[in-house]
Amino acid sequence: MANDNFILTPEGREKLEEELYFLETEKRAEVGERIKVAREFGDISENSEYDDAKNEQGMVEARIAEISRILSEATVVNAPKRSNKVNIGSTVTIDMGGRERVFTIVGGAESDVADGKISNESPVGAALIGHKKGDRIETTGPTGRKIEMEILKIEH
Repeated sequence: MANDNFILTPEGREKLEEELYFLETEKRAEVGERIKVAREFGDISENSEYDDAKNEQGMVEARIAEISRILSEATVVNAPKRSNKVNIGSTVTIDMGGRERVFTIVGGAESDVADGKISNESPVGAALIGHKKGDRIETTGPTGRKIEMEILKIEH
């Protein structure tokens, strides 16, 4: 990631720590075993199993390095318990073009649109930050389309 200002919720930090633990213990050992077995097939210059295992090892090590960097540089933020405004960590219900949507605002390192977690740096996330229930907000989406929203509910 190009962003050096990682923001995580406590839940996001915990999820990354769990992934890091899994990669450093189980996944590393599993890939190491695959490499060992593939070496036993003989000539490694034309051994696709060995090449696949080495490629996977590289991806696992890259992800371990990425998570370690995020965790070492991240700022962990807690959503204010008694705020009537949208902050990082807030779960916001909005009316977006007549359709009700629910988003949790998180830092970019833990955003997952499929899970309803949007980054505070995304067009919608950035537009919602600092607003309160009942506010109507207008922003431009990543495709250049105008997005109109109304905040229906904020939870922390």
